[in-house]
Amino acid sequence: MKDKTTINTLNNLIETCKDGEYGFKTSSEHAQEPQIKSLFMTRSQDCRQAAAELQSLVVQLGGKPEDSGTASGTVHRGWVAVKGTLSGYTDLAMLEETERGEDTAMDRYREALKEELPLEIRSVVEAQLQGVKRNHDQIRNLRNKYRATAT
Repeated sequence: MKDKTTINTLNNLIETCKDGEYGFKTSSEHAQEPQIKSLFMTRSQDCRQAAAELQSLVVQLGGKPEDSGTASGTVHRGWVAVKGTLSGYTDLAMLEETERGEDTAMDRYREALKEELPLEIRSVVEAQLQGVKRNHDQIRNLRNKYRATAT
């Protein structure tokens, strides 16, 4: 029973990582500044690697790992596309949307850590949460910089 709960928790995080992978990739395609484009591509790759690490843990526990994102992530990417079409794909808009996505990811990781996870799995989830926090802060700082220059 414990393994099933752990597998479900990990699969939820895999979906979160996949949402991040797809979201950052899409944002990189619309970013204009090379620095922002590069940041988003790097984050997309980081999310893919995090998902792979979690998928490996699910397999070790005897489960079937998720391989796609959430429905809400798909809806959010659709909303970003509509918003971008209507108001233009600016770097500031892409930073704001990716920051929102990282907020969601942090919430999901914190929820996962409320579960009773085996120590080695908890360590992986905690390390990934720290990475999400670092990336969130980097994106937030860039967003603040772009907001300051936009006014």
